[in-house]
Amino acid sequence: MIKIGPAGTSGMGYTEGLKYCIELGLDALEVEFTHSIHMNNKTAEEVGKLAGRLNIELSVHCPYYINLASNEKKKIEASKKRILDSCERGHYLNAKYIVFHAAYYGKHSKEEGYDLVKKEIMEMQNKIKNNNNNVILAPETTGKPSQFGTMDELLRLSRETGCGFCVDFSHLLARDRKLDYDELFNKLKDIKHLHCHFSGIEYGEKGEKRHVITPVDKIRELLKYVKKYNKDVTIINESPDPFGDCVKMKKVLNQL
Repeated sequence: MIKIGPAGTSGMGYTEGLKYCIELGLDALEVEFTHSIHMNNKTAEEVGKLAGRLNIELSVHCPYYINLASNEKKKIEASKKRILDSCERGHYLNAKYIVFHAAYYGKHSKEEGYDLVKKEIMEMQNKIKNNNNNVILAPETTGKPSQFGTMDELLRLSRETGCGFCVDFSHLLARDRKLDYDELFNKLKDIKHLHCHFSGIEYGEKGEKRHVITPVDKIRELLKYVKKYNKDVTIINESPDPFGDCVKMKKVLNQL
């Protein structure tokens, strides 16, 4: 199955945003806590119940201010609190995946950065289990070489810790300045369900600059490969016009 939905509600609030998803024929939505966790558990439960009635799959994006490989212990602890608070809201939302940008390498080697992230992921997973939060940590592929989050790193992290991950196709393109879908989907062949992000992206020598409106030819290219490899996916669009681009994606999908 291919589910498609927006990142956030473009300012209309989650009650109206979820209803708008149904009007547009969309079946997923990512709750955005990108700048702050602006929802209490009671509201999260209400939003989750509405999404359940409407059969819309929810996920959560944690705040941007996260670095699990910081040189400062205080920043690591603050990062983990933001992720764990997002997990708590995600539990009440009945959202499965809790997405976040895990770390910057900083002065660490890539292997040192990996070890630091792995340690904190395992510690958070223990807390999630103890809190009975029914969610999956999903560190995201990132768009700059200075960030932890290559596809290979996340696949290894998933194997070694049991966490999930989020495949951001646009970030992979911006990071490597190329994207070989056959190579990527072969790496992902054993993953039963993929939680993904996709949009247009502007990038330069240092990787991602910003998300832009998603070109139709890029949408068609991605969806052709998703169908070629018969993948079960949820695709969240993060463009400046996520609802409009999701409608474009649904239209292209129906044409294939």
